[in-house]
Amino acid sequence: MRVIGPEGEQLGILSKDEALKAAEEIGLDLVEVASNADPPVCRIMDYGKFKYQQSKKAQIARKKQKIILVKEIKLRPKTDIHDLEVKAKHARRFLEEGNKIKVTVRYRGREIVHANRGQIVLNKLMELLEDAAVVESNAKMEGRTMVMVITPKT
Repeated sequence: MRVIGPEGEQLGILSKDEALKAAEEIGLDLVEVASNADPPVCRIMDYGKFKYQQSKKAQIARKKQKIILVKEIKLRPKTDIHDLEVKAKHARRFLEEGNKIKVTVRYRGREIVHANRGQIVLNKLMELLEDAAVVESNAKMEGRTMVMVITPKT
């Protein structure tokens, strides 16, 4: 197996026993780095310290990642302007937090005959949010529900 020293220097191709003896003399561990290589590559290192550094890197990566949630706002085709303003206020707060919003207009009974009313409600909502939101996917019917997804402006 090919052995790499603790400072990254090549120690050459050694047998397993010789590599273990070399690692023991230094007081470190022999860790297999690339088992698929020909010959396999091993490195002499402090494995506990290596695992600690890996966990710290993963912790920093998790801290830096941004989680985007999809919030949902439910409306009806008969939603009045004042109620729409309240919903827009909630939507604005969600957008400021950096979340996407799924706006749904649910039709019940014979309301489905007037599907254009839902489109009008969604257009009014977008007028109220035009400074803070962008339409990601336009309104489309999914059964008895009209769905639109909006995202924050960047």
